[in-house]
Amino acid sequence: MKLGTLAELTGATVERGSPDLDITSTAGLDIAGDGDITFLANPKYTPQIAETKASAIYLKDGVEIERSDIAILRANDPYAAYTRAMRHFFPEPAIEPQIHPTAVIDETAEVDANVEIHANVVIGANCHIASGVRLMPNVTVYPGVSIGENSTIHSGVSIRENCEIGHNCIVHNNTTIGSDGFGYAKDENRRWLKIPQTGRVVIEDDVEIGANTAIDCASVGETRIKRGVKIDNLVQIGHSCTIDEDALICSQTGLAGSSNIGKRVILTGQVGIAGHLKVGDDVVITAKSATSHDVEPGKVISGIPAFDNREWLRSTAAFRKLGEMASRLRKLEKKVFGSESTE
Repeated sequence: MKLGTLAELTGATVERGSPDLDITSTAGLDIAGDGDITFLANPKYTPQIAETKASAIYLKDGVEIERSDIAILRANDPYAAYTRAMRHFFPEPAIEPQIHPTAVIDETAEVDANVEIHANVVIGANCHIASGVRLMPNVTVYPGVSIGENSTIHSGVSIRENCEIGHNCIVHNNTTIGSDGFGYAKDENRRWLKIPQTGRVVIEDDVEIGANTAIDCASVGETRIKRGVKIDNLVQIGHSCTIDEDALICSQTGLAGSSNIGKRVILTGQVGIAGHLKVGDDVVITAKSATSHDVEPGKVISGIPAFDNREWLRSTAAFRKLGEMASRLRKLEKKVFGSESTE
């Protein structure tokens, strides 16, 4: 692909180098070779520019480099532009319409002709599988499920009864959608009585769900993952939760039942959300934090229990000095009280 064409496709402009320069692939600064385009988004990687063998680089406005033998594309967001370049060089493979002979499809299921269904897939009664869907080996689709156009379901995934998957979704290996919510009532003998889980899970369009994630159905009603949400591996989403558009849920995060997560929220690794809470739009909760209270929109919080990130940073800095402070206090007590100092 010509450098000028790539610039147009990725929302960048050619600042230096011939628009006719051939670009054949993408790669990071440290591994790029002749014909590759790379990028610089984090200043700490600037020293690698001196050694990179890339033919071209995406740079943000105002960032200058000493080398003159590398073509420059200017972009408002070099990482986003580089990502778009990757998508052009490494597109998803086109659907190859087929139904493997070992697939088991109920006669009442509606399956479009333009689908790719691999070995040992099971599709239950009254399912609807739209055009462009790819079901990889050993996918299990329970009765009443709907899967929208151009969605890919990877091997080992189970989609439980009456759940809905939107258009352009990706569900990675061994994830379970619609497993029973964790609901029990204590009976007269103080034993746990299982509450029937009669609801479903709705996954809207353009959602991606990582491997080994579990999304529970609601006891009544629905658990809903809205458009554009991205969920990492090993995430637990409890029954009746709602995750609003473009939220980002990182690995090993757990949401208790009836949590309500706002738009563009970022829950980083191993975050815990207690049940029946509302996390407002644009909140960021940092790694290994947990909250037991609602979070106002726009907040960045940390810790257990989580509170304002800046206050948390000051608190952790003070915590590291507690040993020194205790030693100074004991010395001060000796000066004030002499040998009769108390603990």
